[in-house]
Amino acid sequence: MDGTAELTVRGIVQGVGFRPFVYRLATTLGLAGDVRNDGGQVVIRLAGNRSSLDDFITRLRTHTPPHARVDEIDVHNGSHISGLGPGFAVLHSTDRSTGLRKIPADLATCQACLRELFDPADRRYRYPFLNCTACGPRATIIDSLPYDRANTAMRDFPLCSECEREYHDPGDRRFHAEPIACPACGPRLIWLPNGSIAEQALNAAIEVIAGGGIVALKGLGGYQLVCDANDENAIARLRSVKSRPRKAFAVMVPDLATARKLAEIDSASAAMLSAPAAPIMLLRPRANAAAASVAPGLPELGLFLPYTPLHHLLMTSLGRPLVVTSGNRGGEPIVIDDEQAVADLGPICDGILSHNREIRSRYDDSVTRGTTTIRRARGYAPAALPLPVPVSQPLAALGAQLKHTVSIAVGQHAIVGPHTGDLEDAATLDAFAAGLHRLCRLQNVDPTVCAHDLHPDYLSTQYAARWPEERRIPVQHHHAHVVATAAEHDLPEPFAGLAFDGLGMGDDGTFWGGEALVATYRDYRRVGRFATAPMPGGAAAVRHPIRMALGYLLGAEDCGGDPLDVAVAKDVLSRLPRRETNAIRIMIERQVNCPKASSAGRLFDAVAALLEFCEHSSYEGEAAILLEAASAGYPDGHPLPHRFHTIDGILVYDPVPTLRAILESCDQPGALAARFHTTISEVAVRLAAHACRMANTSRVCLGGGVFQNRRLTGQVMRRLTEQGYQAYVGEQVPVNDGGISYGQAAVAAARLATRS
Repeated sequence: MDGTAELTVRGIVQGVGFRPFVYRLATTLGLAGDVRNDGGQVVIRLAGNRSSLDDFITRLRTHTPPHARVDEIDVHNGSHISGLGPGFAVLHSTDRSTGLRKIPADLATCQACLRELFDPADRRYRYPFLNCTACGPRATIIDSLPYDRANTAMRDFPLCSECEREYHDPGDRRFHAEPIACPACGPRLIWLPNGSIAEQALNAAIEVIAGGGIVALKGLGGYQLVCDANDENAIARLRSVKSRPRKAFAVMVPDLATARKLAEIDSASAAMLSAPAAPIMLLRPRANAAAASVAPGLPELGLFLPYTPLHHLLMTSLGRPLVVTSGNRGGEPIVIDDEQAVADLGPICDGILSHNREIRSRYDDSVTRGTTTIRRARGYAPAALPLPVPVSQPLAALGAQLKHTVSIAVGQHAIVGPHTGDLEDAATLDAFAAGLHRLCRLQNVDPTVCAHDLHPDYLSTQYAARWPEERRIPVQHHHAHVVATAAEHDLPEPFAGLAFDGLGMGDDGTFWGGEALVATYRDYRRVGRFATAPMPGGAAAVRHPIRMALGYLLGAEDCGGDPLDVAVAKDVLSRLPRRETNAIRIMIERQVNCPKASSAGRLFDAVAALLEFCEHSSYEGEAAILLEAASAGYPDGHPLPHRFHTIDGILVYDPVPTLRAILESCDQPGALAARFHTTISEVAVRLAAHACRMANTSRVCLGGGVFQNRRLTGQVMRRLTEQGYQAYVGEQVPVNDGGISYGQAAVAAARLATRS
């Protein structure tokens, strides 16, 4: 018996070869009809044998293209479906969809395109912009949805006859590949300053890098600075021009075999390195993996594989690992504009390898460790994430200050925008505002509500003032952290939360950062914390961990015992100039410019300073990173002394006995670093167990940048599991402040639901 059906398919169904797949499936099954993009979804109309229609719907779910994901299929059967021709057609797109539009992420070059790239007989031989339905630019070139060539930066490149034929041929893998291009009709390389093009431009860049120079390269989501990863002089110069004295650089290697020579790589890591997202992976390096200055003093090396044809051409020609880092000056957003690249990057490099395809959206490289995401950007963003409670009206979640992201929430999902960076000045604020505007435009929504952090000095909080007060939802920083983890794992309420990070504004006006919470998606209660200590000089104590150490030694409060005295701190005080020592003492004694913090991150800083691993930080989190690095190779050891007491019904960890033991111990500094990690893992489990008892739950959500620490997180997860708790940590969503906007969106959605 014949029948008709109209299917609306939602999910990741644009930019992944979904319409060509539908065309081939329908023709194979002998079905008539058509398919079209409609906003962010795909609409399919079918006519034919009923069993074939049923078979089509089944295969639509089970045989999707590799990078597609079908979340939902609405099926409408009936005679109202009319106007179908005798065959099957791919129609022009429409834009009548409502709800969240799922934007396709950029995909690394596929193997079929790589074979063409290096085949002298192929017409796209050594062409830096080849792609197909399985790979190439997506989010970085989109102007609007539906995802058609006319709605991308590729509309500036009319197709030649050969590309036109491939684009319309259902049997070709470039059938409706929107970024399709070739040397005759597509973008081309440009070398600045002399204006060489195509192969000459590429050769000029290769010559500069081989000679020890630095090249600014226009990548998928922004410019990158590139140099030889084994050239100490080039790396030293790169550090100087980026004002990045010690922070690690990522290293691009030509293939998986080379990666295995440089780092310890298991099968899971190999699969992730080779995946279409092609993230930077933090891996344990082998001896002499790269120049020592690439990742000084660190137990991990960031490696990634080429993900564009241009990267492959560079790597193949140079035959060596390359430092590939974001194209910007220190603290500024990654450059995407060609004129800005000439103005900002031109003076700090030896040439610019650009091209004439515009970058529509800024996407830095994603960073992962194991299965967890450290920075969610190219390849992952802007994929949608589910919300445990649907949002009743369009919502913008504005994030925090560091590792900034913004999220847009519509219905049952949130889209987390790509990593912006740290909101420190007008340039990063402009990048944030532009990214928010772009997400809203692509989603065709005008947010009526915004969620924001409590800290009044965050630029994101100040930006929230653009909304009327009744349309703003303030969300406490650490509540957002633990909710982000709970929402990703779709946990039922209530749940316990451990939020360990640097600093976040508490609802009492002090800085928090070592918190145990009893939480729902809507609200929370603080039931445990670290003891507070003054931060002499405020932000200066973050940049100079030795100040934080003195804050604990001379001014730790609510510790249940006596703070350490000046005699115990004498050795630490001797490391500072007398004038600075006196100033810090006076600040602490008089409580002037000494904000108080119950922060796990600041305690890690203090211990790193006491053990002389880091007294002055050149980047956020450096002290804690070096402390973890120093513990490598040492067993966990026994926990250091510590104690708990209760203040106003809140369980408080007192770190003074821990710090006294560190100062008085004769153990090796690395062994003490390992024992400190063991201590904090024991503290974490004690706080979590207390929160679970208060909430009558066994679910524990970890959040906050301190849980980027592999050693600590592994110990905490293992100990909690051994004691019968269900422990969760962010995987798709960063546990650092990059996940705050998603947590804010989930909290705001839950609160809005109670209003309606």
